[in-house]
Amino acid sequence: MNTDLLLGKGYTDRFLSESEVRDVLADTFKSWELTGQKVLVIIPDGTRTAPVGLFFRLIHEFLSGKAKKLDFLIALGTHQPMGEEAVNKLLSTTTEELRTRYKDVAVFNHHWENPENFVTLGTITAEETLEFSRGMLKLEVPVRINRLVLDYDVLLICGPVFPHEVVGYSGGNKYFFPGIAGGEVINFTHWLAALITNYEVIGTKYTPVREVINKAASFINRKKLAICMVAQHDGLSGVFTGTPEAAWSAAADISAQVHVRYLDKPVKQVLSVMPDLYDDIWTGAKGMYKMEPVVSEGGEVIIYAPHISEISYTHGKILDEIGYHVRDYFVKQWDQFKHYPWGVLAHSTHVRGLGTFENGIERPRIQVTLATGVSKERTEKVCLNYRDPKTIRPVEWQGRETEGILMVPRAGEYLYRLKK
Repeated sequence: MNTDLLLGKGYTDRFLSESEVRDVLADTFKSWELTGQKVLVIIPDGTRTAPVGLFFRLIHEFLSGKAKKLDFLIALGTHQPMGEEAVNKLLSTTTEELRTRYKDVAVFNHHWENPENFVTLGTITAEETLEFSRGMLKLEVPVRINRLVLDYDVLLICGPVFPHEVVGYSGGNKYFFPGIAGGEVINFTHWLAALITNYEVIGTKYTPVREVINKAASFINRKKLAICMVAQHDGLSGVFTGTPEAAWSAAADISAQVHVRYLDKPVKQVLSVMPDLYDDIWTGAKGMYKMEPVVSEGGEVIIYAPHISEISYTHGKILDEIGYHVRDYFVKQWDQFKHYPWGVLAHSTHVRGLGTFENGIERPRIQVTLATGVSKERTEKVCLNYRDPKTIRPVEWQGRETEGILMVPRAGEYLYRLKK
């Protein structure tokens, strides 16, 4: 069983055909030889652009009847559990197919809300967190993960790699932490990213947060493998298999070329048109994260999503209390906010972006406006600007780059940066 071999294909000028993907996986599973092994495949939820259904079908084709056990676990982090209809959409299946063709497979949600679902594998020491955080944080972090992983011989990550606001590039061991992790690692890594800022982290391949999640993954005493894909809305730019570290690295190199778009100069206003796969601001905020680097000081990002009517299905009550603020609003009033979940504080700062907090006055670098189904009252309560989505016709925003106005369809999939 040669599970350390890196295999795959990646292109910046074309998409892979299904037959090419099949060939990569055929070579991969021949190399891995998982016959008689109990395999748990860890996959993303519906908030990621990826042909999960294709990989579900192919993995089942190659391993069904060979692996002793083959199941799938949806890495929700702290997102909502997926119902039957959503799972069928994710896997490109029907309920009937899951009962017949795929009857040998179980599909689990990661129930992060139930403490009994976790097992503690070890602890990242205070000295290690001090080193990982470059001196910004010093605390012990228990490494807890969904105990389901202990029921299997092989853990197979299968998911896409994109620029990401917390870890730099998603994918790889991120499917363990925060994907199926306990709150301690989630809160530590997200707050560490917030201290560094989204502006610096997103689209950076190797980050302190990546070091932390790789360290946390080292506590998992199981064989860990990965299928890392580079997905765009219209097709697959790459697929790489091997260890989570190697497959992720190869995929991140392709992602850096196909998922990053460069502008010659900053813009004063961005209309981020959010696709339906984001159902709350918690997930739809990628329309801010990936646009912030190209917005000039004093400019504005408008998150346009009439279909979104909730701030966060999981953390909305907390966000109603704390609102959205720049990093230093929390850092300089830490005693007031330190008892809130750090992951939620981090989300707050990522959405608000860079800025200052001096002498009790908060000055964000840019404005963030919601043109969504969230009410004006609630939007302003969480310290964001409101605009009635009925006043916006996206087609009227197209082709206005010379005016310093950028309209981004399907926002959240591409990171925008300045050439200089």
